[in-house]
Amino acid sequence: MTELPHRSGPVVWSGIIAATCVLLFLLQRMLWLAIPFLLAIILYYILLGPVQRLARAGVSQNLAVLTVGSLFFCVVTLGGILAVAWIAPASGTWQDLLGRYLGGGAAFLRDAVLSLEQKFPLLRQMHLGKIVNRRLANYSDNFVQSHLSGLLVMAAAALPSLLLAPFLSFFFLRDGRRFKKFLARAVPNAFFEKTLYLLHEVDQTARRYFQGLLKLTVLDTAVLALGLWLIGVPSPLLLGLISALLAWVPFVGSVLGCALVVMVASTDAPAAPLVAYSAIGVFIFVRLLDDFFFMPMTLGRSLHIHPLISVLMIFIGGSVAGVAGLMLVLPLLGVMMVVGETLGRLITNPRLRARHRNAGALRLRQASADLLP
Repeated sequence: MTELPHRSGPVVWSGIIAATCVLLFLLQRMLWLAIPFLLAIILYYILLGPVQRLARAGVSQNLAVLTVGSLFFCVVTLGGILAVAWIAPASGTWQDLLGRYLGGGAAFLRDAVLSLEQKFPLLRQMHLGKIVNRRLANYSDNFVQSHLSGLLVMAAAALPSLLLAPFLSFFFLRDGRRFKKFLARAVPNAFFEKTLYLLHEVDQTARRYFQGLLKLTVLDTAVLALGLWLIGVPSPLLLGLISALLAWVPFVGSVLGCALVVMVASTDAPAAPLVAYSAIGVFIFVRLLDDFFFMPMTLGRSLHIHPLISVLMIFIGGSVAGVAGLMLVLPLLGVMMVVGETLGRLITNPRLRARHRNAGALRLRQASADLLP
């Protein structure tokens, strides 16, 4: 008899959402481990393809992992050195460079507010320019001197935990199959097939999500770099890559990336404010492309989640776990959706429950066969 397709009901989905929120809360308490774990998973799915190709070519698993990991580390190190040499300040220090760009961004904001006051008398009556100037003065006076040391201390404190990411990804690549077999051995025989399906679907869901995220990052970097190059912003490829990486954090990341590019454009071209305004237009255009074309082609195909649930869970993730919740809520929801739907199939399947009860009765009968009179 053909099995009807299973559709999860409100009870299962309530459990999925509740479990996702609990995991987000726990991850917020262990943020030092959650972020390296996330980076390790991303590295795992980046390197998994080359490792599997070497393994299929006859190379041992350990040698394949060491070879691919070493090559990737060399490429990342070389890219980091070139990036630092490319953006190194020609004169002065990094502190002076940061202060210069912050000052350029503040000057652009003041000019923009002044232009708005000239066009809209209501804003002039509200003294919007004075309010903005006062707020900027409060935040920008000695900003670098006051906060740079704190940021450096935070970065130094986070560095040891971030070094866990390559360590974790190495063991994910080397011992991933062993861990799956270890989990599968603990499952009763009646549920073995469904459990294998569960493990496969969780792995495929995570793989599709993170590979879709990487594809989205490449598309965003290319389009942003092209747009910034066309309007004359310096270092368009580097700024496009940084902005695309920041966009991993929904809403907040896009705003930060746009602010970064506007600061660079307004500082390097103070006499041409049209460049900074054009940069804002480029970001709005790329954001529309993401929402209507890029994300449906990449992330939309990886997680089969209704858009309404996705948006609501993004807000819930931000309120429960802050910026980390914004980053982690969708992959966690996708994994918990697979786990919840599969558990729902297991629990509500009468044949599987009957097989499990029958297997238990057979084991009990076999164990007590020689004890019967």
